[in-house]
Amino acid sequence: EVQLVESGGGLVQPGGSLRLSCTAPGFSFDDYAVAWFRQAPGKDREGVSCMSFSDGRTFVADAVKGRFTISRDNAKNTVYLQMDSLKSEDTALYNCAAGKMVPTALCPGSYQYWGQGTQVTVSS
Repeated sequence: EVQLVESGGGLVQPGGSLRLSCTAPGFSFDDYAVAWFRQAPGKDREGVSCMSFSDGRTFVADAVKGRFTISRDNAKNTVYLQMDSLKSEDTALYNCAAGKMVPTALCPGSYQYWGQGTQVTVSS
């Protein structure tokens, strides 16, 4: 069973930074897109960013563009989400997910594997 593992969440003050990590022990992200989603209490889940693990192409949602950066470490089979200039509205449970690459889009419409999530709380 493939299990994605997120880490790096926590409590941070507005304007601060966090770096989330997503890895999958025993599973390779090659041929997959890896994405970050978030869900705040009472709100729908939203896509934050995704990356083609094999060639590094990325997408970042407008809501976080210029503040969040997705990257990868091929050797560690890990995807990161660097979050800077955090705002209270970034408070959410952040999940990573892996979906098989499709030829028609960078970020696939469905994701086969999910992590349990890591909580990010931005508050003074």
